[in-house]
Amino acid sequence: MHWRKPRRLLFLCASLDLSACLILAALLDQTRRTDLLGQPRWLIAFALLYLLFGWLFGTYTVLRWPWLRLRLVILRLMITALATMLVVALMDWLFNLPVGLYLSHRSTQTFLLGSLTVWALLVRLGLRWLGRHSPQRDWGLMATPHEAPAILREWQRTPFAVTPRVLTPAGHAFPPGGVVLGSDLRLAPDQEHQLQVLGDNGVPITTVIELAERELERLPPALLPADWLSQADIPWSDTFSVQRQLKRVADVVVAVLLLVVCLPVMLLAALLIWLEDRGSVFYVQERSGWMGHTFRLLKLRTMTRADPNAPASWTLPGDCRITRVGQLLRRVRLDELPQLINVLKGDMSLIGPRPERPEFEAELEIHIPHYRKRHWMRPGLSGWAQVCAPYAASLEEAELKLSYDLYYLHNWSTALDLLILIKTIKIILKAGGR
Repeated sequence: MHWRKPRRLLFLCASLDLSACLILAALLDQTRRTDLLGQPRWLIAFALLYLLFGWLFGTYTVLRWPWLRLRLVILRLMITALATMLVVALMDWLFNLPVGLYLSHRSTQTFLLGSLTVWALLVRLGLRWLGRHSPQRDWGLMATPHEAPAILREWQRTPFAVTPRVLTPAGHAFPPGGVVLGSDLRLAPDQEHQLQVLGDNGVPITTVIELAERELERLPPALLPADWLSQADIPWSDTFSVQRQLKRVADVVVAVLLLVVCLPVMLLAALLIWLEDRGSVFYVQERSGWMGHTFRLLKLRTMTRADPNAPASWTLPGDCRITRVGQLLRRVRLDELPQLINVLKGDMSLIGPRPERPEFEAELEIHIPHYRKRHWMRPGLSGWAQVCAPYAASLEEAELKLSYDLYYLHNWSTALDLLILIKTIKIILKAGGR
């Protein structure tokens, strides 16, 4: 699948970090007469804790941002090591870890984490250097004069995506990297012959839609033809598929578990909301769901009580209607917890396109092609657009988010749902909500 390929480097880096931790433990056993390898469960837990903090603080995502400043890379690695040491110290203080546990010794932690930090820095510098100096495919774009600017704009708004080079009709010198064809292009006979020769010589030839899926991990609606995709073509269309049935079972099981675990948090949040302005705790709103059918979505109220007759409006960054308690709830997405009830009722799924207000959709459908297709799957608490794009507060941002929703619709799988879930957890832990 398209989304897996750019993340292979991240898994490679994590594997190298884990291997280094085990090698350093063996080295420490030989030089200082410890027995870290004789305490494998604690050693693995320590290594996984280090990897977890590395993932949380972005020491692996730096591989996808090869031009990030060196001092920021070092800072992230140092924060990871410090956080790992603090958690081990906290565990020792809370549970009085046995003296024979070598990983509880400060000298052991200092050696392991210090060496790991140096190793991790060298690995990342090496992989980033390879990424910057490895040859990148130079795509040549063949598209109509009307379509080409829109294609280039979509690539330019994606960080570090290599923008294709427009090939003029008179220029027959195609780049060796490959040729990408626009959706509206109608080839002349001599162009078809040229492309056939290039294909026979091993030059890749693809469409702008396929390249967008592979490199942008989204499908810009402006680049898609009017007849793009039917309901029968999406993975979700098979009602009796194992993946679809598994998704519904997972929705119910996880929703029940989260409701039970998060009930004390919801009660505390409800109390804080009520204490702030003595207003209602919950907020009920009409949203568009599967196949455009509306349903009543539940949320913890995060805004001041508004006039029910007031026209619908976008929620902007720093919106004065958001309460102080609401700001906190939104940052960690606790205001969405009541929607677990919508999941149990079947109105929503845990993962899927976020449901939008019908008042907004009436305008969005006019200006954005293929907008209705996001209703071909049940809406979700989180989705590919939510973990990849900023909060939409304008028509342009709504179009960007739709491009991620269309990608999810076309590439949905259980594995992609798991990736979205992991990225959502990271956003919550970092309080990265809007």
